[in-house]
Amino acid sequence: MRRSVQLLCMVVGIPCLAWAQMSPGAGDALGAHLIGGRGCSACHAGHTGFDGNGRNAADDSSSAATALWGQDVNGLNGKTIATGGGQYTEVLPTSMSAGTPDVEGVLICLSCHDGNYAPSAMFKNKVYETLPATYGHQNTIPTLFGSRQSSYLRQHPMGLNARVRCGGAGGWDCTESNGEISMNGPMASRFVRNYGFFVAPGVFNHTSVVVCTTCHDPHSMRAVNINSQSNSGLPRGTYVTMFFLRAPYNPNNTNPNSNTTAQFCRQCHADKSNEMNGSTAGTVI
Repeated sequence: MRRSVQLLCMVVGIPCLAWAQMSPGAGDALGAHLIGGRGCSACHAGHTGFDGNGRNAADDSSSAATALWGQDVNGLNGKTIATGGGQYTEVLPTSMSAGTPDVEGVLICLSCHDGNYAPSAMFKNKVYETLPATYGHQNTIPTLFGSRQSSYLRQHPMGLNARVRCGGAGGWDCTESNGEISMNGPMASRFVRNYGFFVAPGVFNHTSVVVCTTCHDPHSMRAVNINSQSNSGLPRGTYVTMFFLRAPYNPNNTNPNSNTTAQFCRQCHADKSNEMNGSTAGTVI
C-alpha cells in the first residue's frame, strides 16, 4: 500500500511524503545547543582544545582534544557514576585520548551537563523544549538524572558495562559481530521496515554498549532526516523528533494513534514491540 501511494504521488505530481511525515517547523537544527547564539563554538574550540587535564592543547587538530572539544573535563576524569538505578557502574575515562566510546559518548557530554555550564538543563530535571500540552503546566519532567542536583544516579543503564544484547528475554532476534548489530531476524527486520534502527551503540571490547550518543544526536534537536542510507523502511524525508533523539519521536502529535514515542524505545526493548507481541501494527507518524 505504501509503495502504491508513493507511485501515485509521483504520477500526479503531489508531494509524496506529506502523508507520512510532519514538518519539524522553523528554527535552527541545533535548537537548545545554539547556547545563546554561540552555536558550534560553544562546545568546539576550532583550532585548540583542552587536553582533559585543564590545560589548553596545542593549536592543531592532531594534538587537540577529541572532536576539538573546547570545554574542560577536569574534575570528571576517572569519576565513578552509577547508572541503571545503581545496578551499573561507569568509571569515566581518565583522559580525552583514552580511545573508549565513553569519551565522546559520555565524558564530553558531562563537561556541560554535569550541572556546571547547564545548571537547569536535563540533567537537573528540566528541559528547554516546548512540551506537549498533555504534560500540563509543569516546567520540570522526570529525566535520566532526576531532580537531585548533586546526584549522578540514573534510571537508565549506560556506560561500558551496559550492553545492547541480541536474543534473550528482552532482545531482538538480531546478531552482533564485533559490536555491530545486524537487525536480520524475521521480527527484527520487520521492525526495521516498520520503523527503523536509528540508535548508535558504542563499541567496547567487541560488544555494543549504551552511551549518551547511542540515543541522542547533539547536533539536531528537532529533526531527523531519513534517506537512502538510513536503516529504516519509512518513506524518505524529514521527520519530527524531540530531545535531540536520533529517530522520529513526537509526543506532541495530536494524532491519538501516533506511536513514534513507543517505537523509539522498542529499538532496544524488543519485548515491548508490536512485532514480538503478535501485532501487525506498523508506525503511525
